[in-house]
Amino acid sequence: MRIDANSIVDVESFHSVFTTAFGFPSFYGRNMDAWIDCLSYLDDPSSGMTTVHVDSGQMLSLVIDHAQDFKLRQPDLFSALVECAAFVNWRRVEAGQAPVLALAFHA
Repeated sequence: MRIDANSIVDVESFHSVFTTAFGFPSFYGRNMDAWIDCLSYLDDPSSGMTTVHVDSGQMLSLVIDHAQDFKLRQPDLFSALVECAAFVNWRRVEAGQAPVLALAFHA
């Protein structure tokens, strides 16, 4: 999955970009807690949290294009992305599940 970080200019556009890319549900809360919740279920299609799925035990590679510029323009949002992606995996590991999300970027 590729995300064009040039499309992210603020918190609202961050959530819009990810909602479109991942097909988050209509009740998506447009905050980082909700982002974590949705991406924690990438291997569970029955959850209805995202329309993008991976097989159980597999990881989704999330490639952030233009990450260096994104980090310069929106350092807090860039940090939140990295921290929340890590939290998705930590939460799953704590629950005895495999990590499900890998970030790839050049910043």
